[in-house]
Amino acid sequence: MGDVINLNRYRKAKARAEKEQKAEANRARHGRTRAAKQTVQRELDRQSVELDGKRLDSADDGPQGS
Repeated sequence: MGDVINLNRYRKAKARAEKEQKAEANRARHGRTRAAKQTVQRELDRQSVELDGKRLDSADDGPQGS
C-alpha cells in the first residue's frame, strides 16, 4: 500500500516552487540592483569629468591654419 499524502500540502509546495522559478527568471531578466546601477553610473560620470579635464583644446576650435 502506498503512502498517504496531503493534497493541499502538495499543491502549496508546487505553487511555491513555481513562484520561486518565476522569481528567479525575473531576477535574471531585470539584472542588477539599483545600488549597483548607481555605482556604475557614478564611476562613468567620474571618468567623463576626468577625461574632459585632460583635453588640450576645445572641440569647437578648428584647425589653426585654415
